[in-house]
Amino acid sequence: MKIEEARALTTESLREELEKSYRELFNLRFQKATRQLADFTAIPKTRKDTARILTVLKERELIEQAQSAG
Repeated sequence: MKIEEARALTTESLREELEKSYRELFNLRFQKATRQLADFTAIPKTRKDTARILTVLKERELIEQAQSAG
């Protein structure tokens, strides 16, 4: 997921994507531990997607706080 795609989603959709991303990361780590993981680049990709989603959520939170304060 690119940052533009993340910004296009609603906050609720982002939270759902974040939950899916955490679940996927858990599954990838489990596959790695059991030596079933074929694509080792999937773990960093998933971590970066998670970071992008968290960034957009934090941006929205800060914008909301600024609007309510000012």
